[in-house]
Amino acid sequence: MPQRRFAPECETCGTRLKSIFKYLSTEDLQRLSRLRGCRFYRKGETIFFEGDYPLGIFCMHKGKAKIYKLGNNGKEQIVRLVGDGDFFGFRSLISGSHYKASAEALEDSAVCFIPKEDFFSVLQRNMEFSLQLMKILCEELETAERYMLDLAQKSVRERLATVLLLLKQKYGTNSDKQTLNINLTREDLANIVGTATETVIRLLSEFKEQNIIALEGKKIKLLDVNELIRIGNVYK
Repeated sequence: MPQRRFAPECETCGTRLKSIFKYLSTEDLQRLSRLRGCRFYRKGETIFFEGDYPLGIFCMHKGKAKIYKLGNNGKEQIVRLVGDGDFFGFRSLISGSHYKASAEALEDSAVCFIPKEDFFSVLQRNMEFSLQLMKILCEELETAERYMLDLAQKSVRERLATVLLLLKQKYGTNSDKQTLNINLTREDLANIVGTATETVIRLLSEFKEQNIIALEGKKIKLLDVNELIRIGNVYK
């Protein structure tokens, strides 16, 4: 079971500056601090399930999570990755529908929760906050459309190169400026790319042999970013 966890007040939270909540007034932040809760999820724990009815929104204080759907064959398809400052579970809340996907912690994570009524109250009072939320919804739609286009037009090799670059953009790298700051299982990586785990393992080995990447367990080091850009046709 997730554990209750202390998080700093919203108005002094450094993670807030990475999120949409930086547009809130001090008054709204103080109100959210009183009403929000924060829980600790162990790696692999589910934050919410597909089909559940949303009671509020989640904000990642510290950690990483995946948003995924299950296909008819039981295979996962990861549709979004979550990092520090990201909020999630809001589309179903706004549309008044059940969750269309599940959320699971990719590492030990502290996640804040804001009740539905308080979130909508802030939306009604703060126009800038509402506009930024609309912008995020539009960006997510654009990302989903681009992902569908990539699945239809790009080879698996191209998609893997693109995903490695996206992971670098999303989570950054360690102090060596090359090792991705996220440890994904090969299965999770395959579920993002949209292919079989065996195919991802084979392609990673090919990239390694070509000195494009280096592998140390689950860690992936990007040795030649320009070659990944070329393979992924990122600027096409």
